[in-house]
Amino acid sequence: MRKTLAELVDLYDADAPLEEAYTIPAPWYLDACFEQAEREQVYGRNWIAVGRLDQVAKEGQFFTVEIAGEPLVIVRGSDGVLRAFFNVCRHHAAAVANVPCGTVQHLRCPYHGWTYGLDGSLKGAPEFAGVCNFDRAANGLVPVRVAVWELFVFVTLDADAPELKACFGDLPERVAPLAIGNLHFFARKIYTLKCNWKVYVDNYLDGGYHVPHLHKGLNSVLDYKEYTIENSARYSLQSSPMVSSQEHASFATTRTGDRAYYYWLYPNFMINIYEGVMDTNLVLPLGTDRCMVQFDFYFADVSEAAQEGNAKSVAVSDRIQDEDVDICESVQRGLSSRAYAAGRLSVRREGGEHLFHRLLAADLRKGI
Repeated sequence: MRKTLAELVDLYDADAPLEEAYTIPAPWYLDACFEQAEREQVYGRNWIAVGRLDQVAKEGQFFTVEIAGEPLVIVRGSDGVLRAFFNVCRHHAAAVANVPCGTVQHLRCPYHGWTYGLDGSLKGAPEFAGVCNFDRAANGLVPVRVAVWELFVFVTLDADAPELKACFGDLPERVAPLAIGNLHFFARKIYTLKCNWKVYVDNYLDGGYHVPHLHKGLNSVLDYKEYTIENSARYSLQSSPMVSSQEHASFATTRTGDRAYYYWLYPNFMINIYEGVMDTNLVLPLGTDRCMVQFDFYFADVSEAAQEGNAKSVAVSDRIQDEDVDICESVQRGLSSRAYAAGRLSVRREGGEHLFHRLLAADLRKGI
């Protein structure tokens, strides 16, 4: 008999300390009931990174995203205020912004021409004369909470969620000395993986455990023995001293500085920082066994003279990502095996993964 969501959630002991803990069970990565539960309780109730501040720096600039199955549009108003709305016309539910990004003076639904101001207010409803009890003011776009931190735009679908900064704890103070606000966007790459989104997050949070085995190039410039893991309430920092090595020249020239910093923000946003270089990873579920990972690349110098070097750095990231794609898809296949139920966690390495699983379990239990 198939287990209910509550029964599957109960298979995981979120109270077990790291030295006694298991991973979340295989059904959490396989059973379709988790997809809907995570849509509502994880992606629908937390602050989720959706884009970059430079995408909405000027009046009328907008971009569209989908979070927890909800289409959204984020736009800079003519008054300079950043706003987010459900990308749903109040007439017959078509998208009012049907391209990924752009610059507009207003948002006009392509279906019947209903037009909205950049503040979401309904400005025009063609051929609506004679409609009784129609309140134009009550038919504007439905707003969504939006907030900015550093270079990133976040939204939450939960009207009662704490303020974004309250969720960060001491994160802003820890990141401030790294001066990531001085970096500039260079390129975006999107990968589609044949694995559950949690498999990708697990892989990121294993404390470098897989790096010597899977990422030989990256391992050549990290001091693996001094790799550290620090958990806060809702984020994890993995960090490693950098070492000088010519074993893999492409890594030696593109991954430099004194230390590498790998921040993960619950549930699905990663910030990877080296000297003068940063990339961010946004992980979004596309189904039980598929996810999308969006990489944004930033550099201190994005001038014409720096283009070639920056492109080489992105190519190095591609190599790392290709290695991660292969192993994550292998894990997804293995999770379906009758030989696997759950695994143990390394006390030395996998504290970040333990934090992720406990936060996830806490969110899922709220919906049971």
